[in-house]
Amino acid sequence: MPGRVCCCCAALRPRYKRLVDNIFPEDPKDGLVKADMEKLTFYAVSAPEKLDRIGAYLAERLTRDVARHRYGYVLIAMEALDQLLMACHSQSIKPFVESFLHMVAKLLESGEPKLQVLGTNSFVKFANIEEDTPSYHRRYDFFVSRFSAMCHSRDPDPEIQNEIRIAGIRGIQGVVRKAVNDELRATIWEPQHMDKIVPSLLFNMQKIEDIDSRIGPPSSPTVGVKEENPSVLAENCFRELLGRATYGNMNNAVRPVFAHLDHHKLWDPNEFAVSCFKIIMYSIQAQYSHHVIQEILGHLDVRKRDSPRVRAGIIQVLLEAVAIAAKGSIGPTVLEVFNTLLKHLRISVDFELSDRRSSCESTTLSISSKESDERIVQNAIIQTIGFFGSNLPDYQRSEIMMFIMSKVPVLGTTSQSLDPSNLGDLGTRRIQIMLLRSLLMVTSGYKATTISNALPAPFLDPLLSPSLMEDSELRQLVLEILHNLIDRHDNRAKLRGIRIIPDVSDLKIKRDKISRQDVSFMKKHGQQLYRHIYLGCKEEDNVQKNFELLFTSLALTTIELANEEVVIDLIRLAIALQDIAIINEDNLPMFNRCGVMALVAAYLNFLSQMIAVPAFCQHVSKVIETRSVEAAYFLPETIFKDKSNLPKSLEKDETDLFFLTNKIAESLGGSGYNVERLSVPYVPQVTDEDRLSRRKSIVDTVSLQVDILSGCSIEDKVDNTEEITFEALKKAIDNNGLEEQEKEKRRLVIEKFQKAPFEEIAAQCETKANLLHDRLAQILELTIRPPPSPSGAMTMTAGHPHYHSVPVYEMKFPDLCVY
Repeated sequence: MPGRVCCCCAALRPRYKRLVDNIFPEDPKDGLVKADMEKLTFYAVSAPEKLDRIGAYLAERLTRDVARHRYGYVLIAMEALDQLLMACHSQSIKPFVESFLHMVAKLLESGEPKLQVLGTNSFVKFANIEEDTPSYHRRYDFFVSRFSAMCHSRDPDPEIQNEIRIAGIRGIQGVVRKAVNDELRATIWEPQHMDKIVPSLLFNMQKIEDIDSRIGPPSSPTVGVKEENPSVLAENCFRELLGRATYGNMNNAVRPVFAHLDHHKLWDPNEFAVSCFKIIMYSIQAQYSHHVIQEILGHLDVRKRDSPRVRAGIIQVLLEAVAIAAKGSIGPTVLEVFNTLLKHLRISVDFELSDRRSSCESTTLSISSKESDERIVQNAIIQTIGFFGSNLPDYQRSEIMMFIMSKVPVLGTTSQSLDPSNLGDLGTRRIQIMLLRSLLMVTSGYKATTISNALPAPFLDPLLSPSLMEDSELRQLVLEILHNLIDRHDNRAKLRGIRIIPDVSDLKIKRDKISRQDVSFMKKHGQQLYRHIYLGCKEEDNVQKNFELLFTSLALTTIELANEEVVIDLIRLAIALQDIAIINEDNLPMFNRCGVMALVAAYLNFLSQMIAVPAFCQHVSKVIETRSVEAAYFLPETIFKDKSNLPKSLEKDETDLFFLTNKIAESLGGSGYNVERLSVPYVPQVTDEDRLSRRKSIVDTVSLQVDILSGCSIEDKVDNTEEITFEALKKAIDNNGLEEQEKEKRRLVIEKFQKAPFEEIAAQCETKANLLHDRLAQILELTIRPPPSPSGAMTMTAGHPHYHSVPVYEMKFPDLCVY
């Protein structure tokens, strides 16, 4: 009787329960009963409304089996769930999915690694199923948390630990795919989810990378090995995550990277940080690159007070990111990148100087270490600026050149320069050097169609400012920047080093015909270039590199910008430089005087071969041969290699050792050159900034009188010297002699205004007018006083103002005001 009752109860059970019970064998080792599983699948497909009940019943059995540790039946239940998921795609699958996810959650919550892996595998299969309709109520918060925790598994068994971490990474990958494919995919990009997903992936990438870095460079793994490597899986998942990021959620995916690198102190050393951001830049869509750069710049601002090596690591990451982004779309962040980098360059110089000031309180070793670390930061900033700038289009690069130049502290200008007021002279110099080095890297490889595009007036004026001539290194940087911009045919490498070139044709100099725009540029700005070279040769702290760069500047100007008129100006400049060394009004050291003479010899040798006038070449060659025998210290091959063999004095009457103006004029005049201006000595143009500069004013060192005395060449000066006797003094007092001298002066003035270039005459007249204006201003300031006031005059006593009243009857009024 009881058996019949049991049979009756079993027959009264719902069909779906009987079908579910039949798929479980008596012995779980036998596995799933396939025939009964096919019946259950057919029933589920035929009656989809029963799917939710089938799922609920399977979940009930699985929960009971997990609690009783009957893991064989758990495997069978999950296999059945997987088959039902793959077979059913109707709308009724939604309630069934909820049961399925509930069972997966149960498995993930268990402490058994096998069940966790089993639940992960089932979830991954579910993630690959495309659902017909979106799910508006389903969330994956639990799975994100659980899979992230599995990625940080600390199981004592390395194999189990590795297996759990791989399962966690695959689970995260499944969540990403499922959530992104869903219409409500925005939820996965919320910060609370990204703060768990991204660090979990980076943690596994970092751990394996540490092992690889100790062992050596890893070999290319096979497909099977890749599946067992958490680092490869994590990297692939990270790339997939970033590839699916859009404009609105890009920042949420990148910010956790910074938090992870900060927390684990991975900026120094920064190999892992660099590799992470390379993955980011290559994985995201190109139009979103500027978002990542903005985030790096923002993080650099946040960590601006950190150690120099941390800041250098962040800047190095920025360099790698910029290198990748420069090939695509940078967006509106070009000026922001440079502005932020220049700001941090200023901060780094400030830190360096503050460390130097506190050297008395610390050991010398620690201070030198801090300073060297700050130099690392500064070099990293300069490399980033240079690399970024060199990869920009020409039109953007010219804007960046102007932007950087506007930040250079220049005396007497009201630019947007970095404020060096708190740094002193040393800080200002450091800022100038750093910015000019950055500008040098930006201008490298820049090829402008016309020189006016490369050197516009707002850029050229501050670049050639006297404020940038106070230091030898500053002058070198300015000249190198000019070389980058003037040299449009890559001839600079052929001119490296100052020397007497036997045959210039062997250098195979490349040049084009001078364009109209270049001719116009030289008429307008040529005097500025000549002036910079002229003053650069007069500096006492010049070394060999300065003379080499000055020679290259003259040679490049000849190649790129010289027509017949410019050639005459350059010869006048060379003769003026020779006069600097011979007359020595500035009391230059003997090495500098010989260096200037060697510079003139090397340049005139180059120029004579470039214009190919035989008589000119013959005169230059003759002087060089004479110097090689009698005064080898006037040649660059000797003076820059053997500084000990210097003469005690330079004799002005040794005309065979000098390049003579009259000889050059004769040689060029026969070849059609207009040599009238050669008789007018070169006088540098004077600017307003010379009066503001802290250097010795050019007004004090160069004669600016319009009444130019005779004696344009050394030969004429030697001939005019005579012994002072009684007859000579009597002749000088004679009125007739004075009249003749006045006539000669007037003749020279008229000749100068007829033959000298307009720019030079205008510069001298302007200088004279400025000096007259300054004198008048001083006189007016001394003579003009404000009229007396009834309230009296104010005087300062002990820092407090006091007024002394004046009675009205003592005041003097103009006659027109009295009636």
